Amino acid sequence: MRDPIRQAERLIAIRLRYTINSHLEDQAVTTPAAIGAATGLPAAEAVGLLTRRQWRAGDVAALRAVADRLGLQVVPPDTSLLRG
Repeated sequence: MRDPIRQAERLIAIRLRYTINSHLEDQAVTTPAAIGAATGLPAAEAVGLLTRRQWRAGDVAALRAVADRLGLQVVPPDTSLLRG
């Protein structure tokens, strides 16, 4: 059985990535350099954080920092069903 805490963090990271990517796309921010400038991160790091498929420790905190920098309100997913 999967770890429910890690699974909840994975869902939160997915929600954050989707929200951030949608916002950047709506603003026509699509090049790595523009994404880096908008997020306040080096271009390669920003693009990697926003496109990686594999969950990594620290992703949620980094994504929340980016969302805060962009002024985005991200509603966390309901993870109550993950608890055993």
